[in-house]
Amino acid sequence: MNRSMGVGIANGVASGALWGLVFLAPAVLSGFSPLQLAAARYLVYGLVAIVLLVPRWPALRETIGKVEWTALTWLSLLGNLVYFVLLSISVQWSGGASAALIVGMVPVLVAVVGSREPGALPLSRLAPALALCVAGVVLMGHEAMNSAHVQTNATQRLIGLLCGVGALLSWTAYSVGNTRWLARVPSVSGHDWSLLTGVATGGLALLLAPVAFLGDATVHSSGEWAGFWAMAAAVAVFASILGNACWNRASRALPLTLGGQMIVFETLFGLVYGFLWQQRWPVPAEMLAAACLVAGVVWSAAAHRSPPPVVGPA
Repeated sequence: MNRSMGVGIANGVASGALWGLVFLAPAVLSGFSPLQLAAARYLVYGLVAIVLLVPRWPALRETIGKVEWTALTWLSLLGNLVYFVLLSISVQWSGGASAALIVGMVPVLVAVVGSREPGALPLSRLAPALALCVAGVVLMGHEAMNSAHVQTNATQRLIGLLCGVGALLSWTAYSVGNTRWLARVPSVSGHDWSLLTGVATGGLALLLAPVAFLGDATVHSSGEWAGFWAMAAAVAVFASILGNACWNRASRALPLTLGGQMIVFETLFGLVYGFLWQQRWPVPAEMLAAACLVAGVVWSAAAHRSPPPVVGPA
């Protein structure tokens, strides 16, 4: 494994650890609506991104034009607002484990799309790794559907699962589109692209905020609002700013078929955070599912290793 791939994998794991927070926030803030969670998180994300982007803007002005801003808006809609709203509904109505396992299918879909890219490994080489990922998701799904930790009725759980599928499709489209756009703007660093995405997302959040906050009649105490904004700020900084920057570095350093596999760490960390919040240990089926997911990523990484150089006769 070359140094670039090692750095890419390290950044992929780091982004998963930071992104795993998005599975925890809706559970902690279950008294607030998914629209409020999304609006608050991305308002903070946009504000922080603008502050950090100001000194960098002179160097970016010539590179980022109308076409790039349009792409950033669509990527922000798919990978941030739509994804997080659907994910929040899924976490609150079908449980964090269930939402995490559905989103854990992203590597499978990304690998299928990435296998058509020039120079990508064929799906036949990735089949064993993908099969392990699917097995892990199926195991986790079976356990989640029979869990006693989700206090919702059958209709809500079904809607939550459907929203999880919607989040899966939204994130897959974002992952593929974001990787391709990073390749089109090589002069823009992964961190700067993350900040530009934050500005676009903050603009969309401004449009969402009136609907999210003015249309809700639920009364919350000042302490609840303080906790709400503190969590929104934490998720914005750690998951959106730092997590996206790590992900963009990973996307540039890894081929799409392997980069997609890194998303599985978001699932794993999301599960860990969920177990910590519920103050329980995972059951054997959940541990086996996690082992399958990790093994699938390791197998995929091994398949992408460069072959050793051929040494000619002396």
